[in-house]
Amino acid sequence: MAEQNAQLSAPRRRLRIDRWSAGAVAIAALVLMPILSVVWIALHPTENIWPHLITTTLPRYFGNTLLLTLSVGVLCAATGTGLAWLMAMYRFPGSRVLQWLNLLPLAIPAYVGAYALVDFLEYAGPVQTALRELFGWQSARDYWFPEIRSRGAAIVVLSAALYPYVFLLARQAFREQSGCSYEVAQALGAGPVRRFFAVGLPLARPAIAAGTAVAMMECVSDFGTVDYFAVQTLTTGIFSVWLQSGNAGGAAQIASVILVLIFALVAMEKLGRRRAKFYRLSRSQRPMEPVRLSGGRGWVAFGFCAFPFALGFLLPGGVILAHALDNPEHWVDPGLGRALLHTLTVGGTAAVLTVAAALFLVYGVRLARSPLPRMLLPFTTIGYAAPGAVLGVGLLIPMAAADNAIADAVEAATGWDLGLLMTGSAFAIVYAYVVRFFAIAQGAADAALGRVSPSLPMAARSLGRSAGGALRDVYVPLIRGSVGTALLLVFVDCVKELPATLLLRPFNYNTLATRVHEKASLEKIGEASPAALLVVGVGLLAVLLLARTNR
Repeated sequence: MAEQNAQLSAPRRRLRIDRWSAGAVAIAALVLMPILSVVWIALHPTENIWPHLITTTLPRYFGNTLLLTLSVGVLCAATGTGLAWLMAMYRFPGSRVLQWLNLLPLAIPAYVGAYALVDFLEYAGPVQTALRELFGWQSARDYWFPEIRSRGAAIVVLSAALYPYVFLLARQAFREQSGCSYEVAQALGAGPVRRFFAVGLPLARPAIAAGTAVAMMECVSDFGTVDYFAVQTLTTGIFSVWLQSGNAGGAAQIASVILVLIFALVAMEKLGRRRAKFYRLSRSQRPMEPVRLSGGRGWVAFGFCAFPFALGFLLPGGVILAHALDNPEHWVDPGLGRALLHTLTVGGTAAVLTVAAALFLVYGVRLARSPLPRMLLPFTTIGYAAPGAVLGVGLLIPMAAADNAIADAVEAATGWDLGLLMTGSAFAIVYAYVVRFFAIAQGAADAALGRVSPSLPMAARSLGRSAGGALRDVYVPLIRGSVGTALLLVFVDCVKELPATLLLRPFNYNTLATRVHEKASLEKIGEASPAALLVVGVGLLAVLLLARTNR
C-alpha cells in the first residue's frame, strides 16, 4: 500500500508547478516582450515603407547615427583614458579632487548640456555679446563664429556628458595594474609615452572597451540633444516616421535597425574583452607609485584634467543655475509642481517594481528546478541597451491595440465607455522604465545575493522557513544596502529618461524631463531651468553614491 501511494505521489510531485520558476519566466517574458514586439511589427507592418525608407531617409539617418556614435566613442575613449592615466600614474595640483569632479558630468543629462551650450554661445549669448563689445562689431556679418546648432556641436556635448563612463572603468583598471610591469619597461628604456602604449593601454583595454561601448550605446539612444541640434538620426527618425507620417510599421523598422546597431556594439565589446585577457602572476602585487609632477608640467596636467569637467559640468550647471536664479517666478509655476509630482510618482513606482521584480527573478533562478529561467536571465538585460524610443514603439502599439479592444468589448457588453486603461494613464511609462532599467536592478540583486553565505538560508529552511520566508527574513535584511542603492540608481535614470516618456505619456502629462525639453525647444530656457536644475540635483545624488562606492 505504501509503495502504491509512493507511485501515485511521484507523478504528482513531477507535475507540481514550481512557482519560483513560473514567476521568473513570467518576469523575463514581460521584460523581453517590447523588444520582441518591435521585431514582430517590423516584419509584419500594415504598410511596408521599407523600400521607400531605404531609397530616401534611412541612409541619412543611419549615416548620421554612425558618424555621431563613432566620433563620440573616439572622443570619450581618448578623453576618459587620458584622464584616467594621468590621475592614476601622476600627482599634480588638484589631482585628488579632480578624480571625483570628473564624475560629475554624469549628473548632467546630455540634452541639458545642449540647451546650456547654445544659450552660452549663440548670437545673443554672453560670449558673442562680449566679442562684439570688445572689437566693436555691429552684426554677425562683421565676424565669423562656428555654427552652434550642428552635428559637430552635438558630438562635443555628448562626449562631454559621456566620457566619465570610460574614465571610471579605465581609472580602476590602471589602479589595479602591477607596478612591476612598469618598472621592467622603464629598466628596458621605455619612456612615459612608450610605457603607456606598450604596458598600460593593452592591460586596460577591456575596461576601456566596456566604457566606450556604454558611451556609444547612450549616444545611439539619445534624442533630446540631436533633436535640439537638428541632427537627423535613427532615433529622431522614429519620431518623424511615427508621429509626423503616422506609420507605426515604418517606425518599428527603423527601431529594428537601432537594435541591430546596439547588438553589434555589444558583440564588439564582448569580442574585444574575450580577446584581451590578462592574469596576475602572483597573489600579491605592488601598485604603481604615482610620480609627482611639479612646475609647468603639473599645471598642464591640471588644465587637461579640469577642461572636460568644466565643459561637461561647470558650463551647463552654471548656465542653468544662473537662469534659475534670474527667474524665481518660474519656481512657483503650477506646471513645475505637476511635473515634479508626476516624476516622483512614475519614477518611484518604477524603481520599486523594477527592484522587486529583479530580486524575485534572481532568487527564483537560484531556486528554479527548470533550466528555462536560467537560460532567459541573460536576455533580460537587453532592455538597458535598447533606446527609450525603441521601447516606446514596442510598447505603445500593442498596448494601444489591447486598450481599444478591451474598451470596445466593455462598451459593447455594458454600454459604458471604459476609456484607455494602459495608454491613457502612466502605466505605459512605468512599464517602459521597468524594462529599460531592469538590468541595473538585476545586476545589483545578483551581486548582493551572491555575497550571502548559503549556510544562512539553509539554516532558515531547516528551521521551517519557506523559500519566501528565507528571502524575507534572511536575504533582505542582509542586502538592504544594495537594494537601496539599486532603488536610487533606477529612480535617477527614470528621472532623466526622455524618449520613452515623450512617446508613452498621456496627453498633457509632463515629467521634469519632458518639461525641460518642451520649454527649451520653444527657446524658453528661463522656464526650463528650474526643472533642469531638479533633474541635475537628482543626478548628483547618484554620482555621489557612485563616488562613495568607488573610493
